[in-house]
Amino acid sequence: MNPVITAADSPAEARARIREGRWAGITTGLCAGYLQANLAILPAELAGEFAEFCAANPKPLPLLEATPPGVPDRLATAPGADLRTDLPRYRVYRNGELAGEPTSIEDLWRDDSVGFLLGCSFSAEDALHDAGVRLRHLELGTNVPMFRTSLRCTPAGRFHGPVVVSMRAIAADQVDRATEVTGRLPLAHGAPLHAGDPAELGIADVERPDWGDPLPLEPGEVPVFWACGVTPQAVFAEVRPEVAITHAPGHMFLTDRPAGAA
Repeated sequence: MNPVITAADSPAEARARIREGRWAGITTGLCAGYLQANLAILPAELAGEFAEFCAANPKPLPLLEATPPGVPDRLATAPGADLRTDLPRYRVYRNGELAGEPTSIEDLWRDDSVGFLLGCSFSAEDALHDAGVRLRHLELGTNVPMFRTSLRCTPAGRFHGPVVVSMRAIAADQVDRATEVTGRLPLAHGAPLHAGDPAELGIADVERPDWGDPLPLEPGEVPVFWACGVTPQAVFAEVRPEVAITHAPGHMFLTDRPAGAA
């Protein structure tokens, strides 16, 4: 049986199938050529400070769009989409603690909810593939491993916390090419933050990610780490807002914006 959503599908087609409940999986490899986005939803009372936090941390939090309070469905990056229904899976945090992983948040959206769409490194994977960079997690059909690091975000207002990174296992002779390709894509987190020894980022065991799936290194591979849009989830665990909603790691929002857009 063919997958319900493939790399050849348009983002609008993919979102429709997600909304219908026909896809609840990860989105890596889907809708080639378009930006995927991380999601963070906060009460309007915190939205201004979070926007400042994004501006202060453009590598982990490249801001694509923020919604007006209470408006989930008038998006410049995806006309006709609805943030309440069009992601495969969400995460709900209450006072910093994970409180659920629904596939719809229609009953949780409030009149003061503000949605933030943040760029995602999945958007760079087509460019990496086209450049001949092997991405083994795509071959395996697994999520990327993600790690909380010892790096700290630049604080803004009430927001502070660790930088989260995603890891890809890259052949040693392809690391420079991967760095060059992704460096041209700032809305997909840009060039890697680090390649090589994970201990330099405070990561104790590269085979035990905090989010996503393990990806044991094969001979000749180097762990390469990109800033990751799961960073808000680590931040919310530290800042502990009364309520916050995000995407589930790897379950992104598919925008209509081309991946190469500046």
